[in-house]
Amino acid sequence: MNSAESFSANYAEARARFRETVQSAGGAPDFIANPNRGPDGGELTTDIAWFGPKDAEKVLVMVSGTHGGEGFCGSGAQIDWLRRGEHTTLPADVSVLMIHAINPYGFAWLRRVTEENVDLNRNWIDFSQPVPENRGYDELATVAVPEQWTDESQRDANRVLRAYGAEHGPMGLQQALSGGQYRHPKGVFYGGDGPSWARRTQEAIYASYLGQAGRIAIIDYHTGLGPWGYAEPIMSDPVGSPAHNRGLAWFGATVTTPLDGSSTSAETAGDNLTAAPQVLAHAEVTGIALEYGVQSLAEVFLALRADAWLHAYGDPRSPEGQAIKAQIRAAFYGDADDWKGMVAGQSLAACRQAIAGLTRG
Repeated sequence: MNSAESFSANYAEARARFRETVQSAGGAPDFIANPNRGPDGGELTTDIAWFGPKDAEKVLVMVSGTHGGEGFCGSGAQIDWLRRGEHTTLPADVSVLMIHAINPYGFAWLRRVTEENVDLNRNWIDFSQPVPENRGYDELATVAVPEQWTDESQRDANRVLRAYGAEHGPMGLQQALSGGQYRHPKGVFYGGDGPSWARRTQEAIYASYLGQAGRIAIIDYHTGLGPWGYAEPIMSDPVGSPAHNRGLAWFGATVTTPLDGSSTSAETAGDNLTAAPQVLAHAEVTGIALEYGVQSLAEVFLALRADAWLHAYGDPRSPEGQAIKAQIRAAFYGDADDWKGMVAGQSLAACRQAIAGLTRG
């Protein structure tokens, strides 16, 4: 079997391939329509599939497209899992819930963010409480996403960013830019001013499908950090907590967390894996993000800043806009057979580990 054939060139192809594969596997795909349209005018949906007993107490949840344009990876992994027939070998008391393109707007428009310019993994906070502060981003906001995207503005921004990195260290700069911010709606890594459509949709899916589950594993697929094709298993749970200990037992010693500095990711506010135990308070939850590397962190941040500028001040349909879209796609999708094979193989291993963990306790 060629895993590369499970991956798609764009959102519309990924959605059609997912639906077709689910049906071929004997599933009954469902969907929730997003109120927006894609760049081609096409419908946007989050698609859902369930395999196994409806009343299963143990459920593996596979989520793709949390960060929109990163959806190529998770979609391919989900489809590959089905094409390999893994759904036919599930233990009798385990089911699988697939959530395809939870952020369909971002996937279709090649954006990391939602239609609200919200980073979905900064959006899962309690908005009735004071929002987290990020003074580092406040200091960098005007250069992170300047009003003009020119060679001169980029040179000026690079000088400021390098100076901040020299003073606070590389991780200090990464934390300031990507940790999450709630004051600059046109900026990068914006957490929003309320629950986004994608967050509300994910909560509704959880409520509809997981009410009976007592033990839940979540694999959330991401790209953009780390070496080419390597899947870093990242957990959000505190080191030494029961959930973190389960993660180590299930997935091995390569598990990392931003909380102790072992991860390539900065420590973030409002990610869905941190929120899951509260949203699914009736169940034991063990969640990991599989983070696959594509390009360097500098290239990824540049692409994100360019895309934020494009949608705040530019024209996504212009030649400049199309060049930035190609830049975003290359930053988050390793469109090569070796990368796709690495994604599929490591995802397959993680899914099997999660199912084994759910089964043995």
